[in-house]
Amino acid sequence: MAGNGPPPKPAGQRRRRNATVAMTKLPAEGRKGRPPKWPLLDDVVLITRRDMAMRKADDLELALLEPDLKGRAKTNAEKKADEARAAATILQKQVEAQQRIEAELWKDLWKTPQAVMWGRLSWTREVAQYVRWKSRAESGDLDAAKEARQLADRLGLTPLSLLRLRWEISTDEVAETRQARAKETERRTTRRRLRVVDGDAAAGGE
Repeated sequence: MAGNGPPPKPAGQRRRRNATVAMTKLPAEGRKGRPPKWPLLDDVVLITRRDMAMRKADDLELALLEPDLKGRAKTNAEKKADEARAAATILQKQVEAQQRIEAELWKDLWKTPQAVMWGRLSWTREVAQYVRWKSRAESGDLDAAKEARQLADRLGLTPLSLLRLRWEISTDEVAETRQARAKETERRTTRRRLRVVDGDAAAGGE
């Protein structure tokens, strides 16, 4: 007499408890083509700080033209104007540096193997947010550096996050073959040189 319970599932429908999820191969040569259009607005906070600092410096320099401003009061006003102008200049340099870093980093990131998956997953804004935080971090913002590290993990930019996302960068077989040929050529050249040196030494000893 057959036992109770449902019949066993066909072998193809059975779930393996220890089954592993296949790795997604990413091309070692990276993503081809132009990067997507930059999706974010300019850094409104930083630009607003720069504009306010510039207006403050302009107002303080204008106040120096007052004919009644003399003595210690004028000296203090000049000092404040100089400090304000220095602060505005620093912020302007930060804006320029951030925009330059963002443009360079955005272009470079979309050439990486991971960029192939970013395109498939439409992670354009997520990558842009990483670029924004990373550019701030390179300007010395420690809080931005923490945010950039977290986003790097989500985007597969670290070895551990690649493993967690089940992404694997394929071996660049062409490059490996080229390197192997170069090493073999170098070894042959070295052997020929040694034979010439040994031959010259033998001839000299005769």
